[in-house]
Amino acid sequence: MKISDYIQYDALGLAGLVKSGQVSAQELFEAAVRQIEALNPVLNCVVHAHFDLAQAALDAGLPDGPFSGVPFLIKNTGLDVEGMLLSTGCDLFRDMVSARDCTLVDRYKKAGLVILGKSNTPEFALSFATEPQAFGPTLNPWALDRGPGGSSGGAAAAVAAGILPFANSSDGAGSTRLPAAHTGLFGFKPSRMRNPLGPVAVEAIAGMSTPHALSWSVRDNAALLDATAGADVGDPYGCPAPETTFLEASRRDPRPLKVAMTLKSPVGTPVDPEILERTREAARLLEDLGHTVEEVDDAGYDAYALKAAWRVIAGVNVAPAVAARGKVLGIDDPAARLEPVNAEWVREGAGKTGTDYLAAVNQLHATARALGHFFTRYDILLTPTTGELPPRIGEMAGVGTSLDAFYDRFWSHGPFTCAFNASGCPAMSVPFGLSSGGLPIGVHFGAAYGQEALLFSLAGQLERARPWSATRPALNEAGSAAESGVAE
Repeated sequence: MKISDYIQYDALGLAGLVKSGQVSAQELFEAAVRQIEALNPVLNCVVHAHFDLAQAALDAGLPDGPFSGVPFLIKNTGLDVEGMLLSTGCDLFRDMVSARDCTLVDRYKKAGLVILGKSNTPEFALSFATEPQAFGPTLNPWALDRGPGGSSGGAAAAVAAGILPFANSSDGAGSTRLPAAHTGLFGFKPSRMRNPLGPVAVEAIAGMSTPHALSWSVRDNAALLDATAGADVGDPYGCPAPETTFLEASRRDPRPLKVAMTLKSPVGTPVDPEILERTREAARLLEDLGHTVEEVDDAGYDAYALKAAWRVIAGVNVAPAVAARGKVLGIDDPAARLEPVNAEWVREGAGKTGTDYLAAVNQLHATARALGHFFTRYDILLTPTTGELPPRIGEMAGVGTSLDAFYDRFWSHGPFTCAFNASGCPAMSVPFGLSSGGLPIGVHFGAAYGQEALLFSLAGQLERARPWSATRPALNEAGSAAESGVAE
């Protein structure tokens, strides 16, 4: 299969070619491998390639699922794939190999996806810049002096560059949605527990981290959630069942919606003027489509208290994993093997009390209450996705700075997204054009808990009204690095 043909299809389109016999799953696999071999030396988006395991799955025969034969990547944190490395962007875990598939990966495989390996992520996914010291920075296909954001930056760069049509991501404070905004993709964070984290874990970072995907098309994202959603055996709770499939929801326009828009950073930090203007453009488009938009000052939650709580919860959750790994490896001070900012963060987390942690979790609940009340008055909250354009390489690295300075920078870059992790509500970043310098900009939409179908319906309407998939970076448009000369 020619690369120039391969990149023209979304995941459902590729699966359709396989089902009709026009191409084989083997041909798709070989096309994806060629793309990785050509583009990864430039972008560094795939850190653990496991082509042998992918070939073994093909040889064994794929299930007849909605994505049978479609290449896929798993983010290098959180999800176990049997036989694959799970280093979490960290030298301390460099040789960690998963002994079994987690529940979500099992569902990916049953959907027919062919898993090629792991995408790059910052150490422990604790940054909006994908620049782990252990594996090096991922570059943004739109501008090679900038990053794709994080923590799902490797996934975003791979999809934006045309290596594959969609990829797994996860989102604990905006880690799906910010990279989507920075690479011109559609990024969707489902409601808490819509996708399972079993068979061992129930929640990650107190329920704030939610796995799903980055994609070019809305329909791919919706159909993938149809294939994976639902509680695992033994989960203590789950999302309310949707009234229709998410794919069906994406095909129909929503009813007229009452939309609240805020352009102010909830932590008082500046927002790039071009990002603000794209958000206003989105509001005007919503009004043209029959929706009502009202500008508001805020969504009613205490963002400063949430910022403080997130730091406690992240540090406390990572610290035990680092300590346990240190015992396995016989290392007295495993935190010393981490990037300087994360070493400070882990040591801080290890010193927190149960009372500190409970207070932080209660702040998440307070945020959920506030947004719950907010969504009794409005259907949608519209904001920018990010405060800034894609960061230059090194601007947000976890070295050469203190934890305090790093954390303030982290929040100024992505001040709008974390409330949806704290509350468990679904949210999405929708591509909305380019800056004057040719960098992607995303606009953010959130809804009440369990309202993924409403968001997919709105996303589909926006995609039909203002399509984005034809606007791609030069690496993608060329079809391959070899064809464009980039590999040289």
